[in-house]
Amino acid sequence: MAAMNTNEATTLALRALTWVISEPARADRFMALTGMDADAIRQAVSSPAQLGAMMGFLTDYESDLVACAADIDVPPEWLAQAAAHLSGRMSQEAWSA
Repeated sequence: MAAMNTNEATTLALRALTWVISEPARADRFMALTGMDADAIRQAVSSPAQLGAMMGFLTDYESDLVACAADIDVPPEWLAQAAAHLSGRMSQEAWSA
């Protein structure tokens, strides 16, 4: 993958978050594990760092990560890299491959 900027990582994270909350049982688990309610999620989506932290929900559960990646048609590694990038654990230079 060519270098991905923060806007692209944010878009990918929003697609993944949409996948997470699209299924009620998974959305309930997400909210229970993160302590977030619907209002907190709506506020958090405007912050790349908070989006990156929410992406930890996927990166911590490989089966969800793989299923989400398959459903939104991206490699699972891209989701993990987006989470790391948005939460500040990965420099933009590390995106190039």
